[in-house]
Amino acid sequence: MSASVILSNLCFSTSDGSPLFAGLNQNFVAERTGLVGRNGVGKTTLLRLIAGQLPPHDGLVQVDGKPGWFNPDTDVRSTATISDLFGASQALSLLDKAEAGLASAEDLITADWGLPARIDAALQRHGLDVSVQRPLASLSGGQRTRARLAALMFAEPDILLLDEPTNNLDRSGRLSVIELLRHWRGCAIVVSHDRELLAEMDAIVDLTPLGATRYGGNYSAYRVQKDVEIEALSHAVEVAERQRDETLRRARKATERKARKDSAGHKSRARRDQPKIILDAAKERSETSGGANARLREARSEEAALAVSEARAKVKVLQPLCMDIPSSHLASGKLVLQFDAVTGGWDAAHKVITDLSFSITGPERMAITGPNGSGKTTLLSLISGQIEPQAGSVHIHVPFALLDQHVTLLNCELSLRDNFLQLNPGASENQCRAALARFKFRADDALQKAGQLSGGQKLRAGLACTVGRTDPPALLLLDEPTNHLDLESILAVEAALLAYDGALVVVSHDETFLDRLKLDRRLSLGVVS
Repeated sequence: MSASVILSNLCFSTSDGSPLFAGLNQNFVAERTGLVGRNGVGKTTLLRLIAGQLPPHDGLVQVDGKPGWFNPDTDVRSTATISDLFGASQALSLLDKAEAGLASAEDLITADWGLPARIDAALQRHGLDVSVQRPLASLSGGQRTRARLAALMFAEPDILLLDEPTNNLDRSGRLSVIELLRHWRGCAIVVSHDRELLAEMDAIVDLTPLGATRYGGNYSAYRVQKDVEIEALSHAVEVAERQRDETLRRARKATERKARKDSAGHKSRARRDQPKIILDAAKERSETSGGANARLREARSEEAALAVSEARAKVKVLQPLCMDIPSSHLASGKLVLQFDAVTGGWDAAHKVITDLSFSITGPERMAITGPNGSGKTTLLSLISGQIEPQAGSVHIHVPFALLDQHVTLLNCELSLRDNFLQLNPGASENQCRAALARFKFRADDALQKAGQLSGGQKLRAGLACTVGRTDPPALLLLDEPTNHLDLESILAVEAALLAYDGALVVVSHDETFLDRLKLDRRLSLGVVS
């Protein structure tokens, strides 16, 4: 039987009782399915339910085949080694005993002598040449991700459950994951915001508060279908609004007709041109029918208003976010940044950047690329003044802002309003509220604590507090801004950055993101192109 996953009437609520899934139905078969949706909608929770790590509150999760779960952010104990990831520590310890002459005859019979070679081969297939006894804590984020992928495939699962598998990986690591899935013929469910990876999918399942919708084809096909769907929903809003207006117009006319009829009745009674018994009967009929008609008109008006509200709610759920950035007024000939023969790093004994020179003039856009450990973040730290160069000089001639992937410029204990005012001490309350509103933090949304926001919300808030003000900085430094964002947030950030008219320096392994920023040049491993 082919590996598959069947979700039937699945229900699950968060710890505070808020429903996450209610009556969710979806089938996953032997194909590669991308699972997308905004942060907080329940993508990781759904994978954990399928993996058996969480029990459903109601409904059925039927898994035919052996699932293999992957999450690069899974916590491991501080003493864990690579062999622990492979579940091979005991078997390898037995081999060590055998080599030391301490194993029993029974141990020698059960020993798996080929295990070390197979583990080494699995690690090398994922770009790792390290000892299986290497502590996981000593590896970089990218190396840990590679090790987890190697251990996952070593276990030979029938169903791949991958949660953001390309996070923390450099270009070569991302390509290895893409290649893995390109040749996978079993069932795979992949939570990802990596559009290059999603281009390899056979189908996309979009998870929203409205439910789960399956779209045939890869990410490009999904995006076309999604845009058509959003356009249809926007049209439905227009139709509902017209019907509401027409219902209200008819109600007003009916009310006016009744008022004229009642006025005529009052005048007739005043003239006494008909017997009182007839006039009283006519009055009673008018009041009875008038009350019923009024209730009917009120019900129709409420139905029309509800239809508009529901149509707008659907558009709000599906419509991509949009952000507005004021002009930085950076002149095209203005010298923004100058590096002169810079050498430096966090450790004086380990110079990551060596004799680097370049300059940025006007609203130029430059990407810093290269493998993990090549010094990309170090270079941003030199630009921003977080570390001083050991040789050479760095000159920034315009105001700037630095946003890293965790948006550490925000104080997690403060509200967005207070963060803005702290970062922009000369701003008024109106300027603060206007800047936050540009990035969709309106009214009480501005009073949320920064620490309670999702990754996408936090980056939006960071942009609002920097480039969202009326006089945004002329230079924006971004360090892996898309790492923890959902697809809709990435699209919104791309739109905002395309509207930004200042200079831009961005570190990212996301090629689709970089392509959409309309870069002027790249700096890779010390070579400017």
